[in-house]
Amino acid sequence: MSTPKPVSRVVLREQVKEHILERILDGTYAPGERLIETRIAQELGTSQAPVREALRDLELLRLVDSEAFRGARVREVRREELAEMYPVRAALEEVAAREACVRMDGDVAALEAELAGMRRAVARGDLHAQVTHDAAFHRAIVEAYGNRTLIEVWSSLGIHARTLLTALTADVEPQEIVEMHAPIVEAFKERDPKKAARVLRRHVEHFGELLLKGDPSA
Repeated sequence: MSTPKPVSRVVLREQVKEHILERILDGTYAPGERLIETRIAQELGTSQAPVREALRDLELLRLVDSEAFRGARVREVRREELAEMYPVRAALEEVAAREACVRMDGDVAALEAELAGMRRAVARGDLHAQVTHDAAFHRAIVEAYGNRTLIEVWSSLGIHARTLLTALTADVEPQEIVEMHAPIVEAFKERDPKKAARVLRRHVEHFGELLLKGDPSA
């Protein structure tokens, strides 16, 4: 196991979350193991605050359990449980895409910028940047819809961490993950709301299916 480098101050909370999530998924942090804030903070060269926030986010994602006076522990979680979010997210993004496509009226500059960012990130092997641009790509569509309730519900699903989880567990090359976004851009460029909604929903559902492929109990 390589020695982790100190985390930069840029989007610190997300980077700490990524570090912990990666270690949960690769078994470095085993189910039932205590996650000690001071130890993780020292390892990453940061304060306890972003570690505490990251653990709170991972608890909302059902990857960590926290108890008063006992701290946080890694949960034993099956991929089938983690995949439960994807049909919900797919339905939300389908609704958003249908209206967002009308409002965007073929202007896909924001989507193309995030797709280009993903491609650059993959080229330099920067998983954090890839995940950040990926989440921003989907957020651009959801926010273009303009429905505050949908945006809040979508955001509550922990999109950034879920995107990272998919990237780490799916048996797919990063470049392939990135290029799966290109048909979405094309559908929005064509100003076809039904197609945009259908393509985006299938895109999200597909990643839920990829997650389940790695679960022998599913």
